[in-house]
Amino acid sequence: MSGYLDYSGRDDILSGGARKIPVTTPAGQYRVWVKRVGNNPGLRVLLLHGGPGDTHEYLEACDSYLPAAGIEYYYYDQLGSGFSDRPGEPSLWDLDRFVDEVEQVRRALGLGRDDFVLYGHSWGGLLAIEYALHYQEHLRGLVISNMMSSGPAYNDYAEQVLMPQMDQAVLAEIKAFEASGDIGNPRYMELLTEHHYVHHVLRMPVADWPDPVQRAFAHINPAIYVPMQGPSELGISAEASLAHWDRTAELASIEVPALVIGARHDTMDPAHMKMMAGRLPRGRYLYCPDGSHMAMYDDQAVYFTGLIDFLHDIASHSLR
Repeated sequence: MSGYLDYSGRDDILSGGARKIPVTTPAGQYRVWVKRVGNNPGLRVLLLHGGPGDTHEYLEACDSYLPAAGIEYYYYDQLGSGFSDRPGEPSLWDLDRFVDEVEQVRRALGLGRDDFVLYGHSWGGLLAIEYALHYQEHLRGLVISNMMSSGPAYNDYAEQVLMPQMDQAVLAEIKAFEASGDIGNPRYMELLTEHHYVHHVLRMPVADWPDPVQRAFAHINPAIYVPMQGPSELGISAEASLAHWDRTAELASIEVPALVIGARHDTMDPAHMKMMAGRLPRGRYLYCPDGSHMAMYDDQAVYFTGLIDFLHDIASHSLR
């Protein structure tokens, strides 16, 4: 258990609506951090952050919109991330184990079919799809934000659309850093920031990136990110565990109301995400024409208006 204590099922209540929830894993018991905002027992949203290995922090954009809309929501740092326990157990960074973790968190929070909406952004969207395929009987609704349903299709989009738009000399230098494993080189991040991040991740100068985004980027856990996503920031690496993940064919079996959010300048193909909404039996597509991967910041009004409309429709039973 890498020096972590056995909390014997204890659910620690912290200040400010936060708590530590025990989760059982094949490597022992750990605790994950969750914080509730708002109070609406009829509509409760659990937020799954991206990464893998990022934190809830960048999702704090929700605080500017969801409370006024009467929506109860939960910030949640997945195991290994943010304020949650960070075990040095590589075997834990497994998709099925993360799905089981989300189910344990759901049970601990008392979320269920009458009130539970699962929201996932980026890797969190992938995790939300997987959760729905395993446990949709517990869901009232599903939100998949800025995530395609196929790792190979994501890679194809990066190779065929995004990379050809880049300065090819810069792209060659970025790939050389990745091939040599020298991704800690400051020059690597400088190139990515100038030629990729500010065009497709968050479309504003990095110096102007909001504090929640800055904190989340500073706190990402590479021990999770690299084995699951790979060292590359331009797609999923061939050796990463998510390289062959593809649930496009199974989307038709997710029968709960679902919102898919795409953006014009995203790292993810907006046309693919529109297709996903069409394959989901009760799917809806929200397009952010000025947004990138973090459209909750660079196309904020469109993003949150569409998200809140969907959640209110669920609450009013029009999407029951």
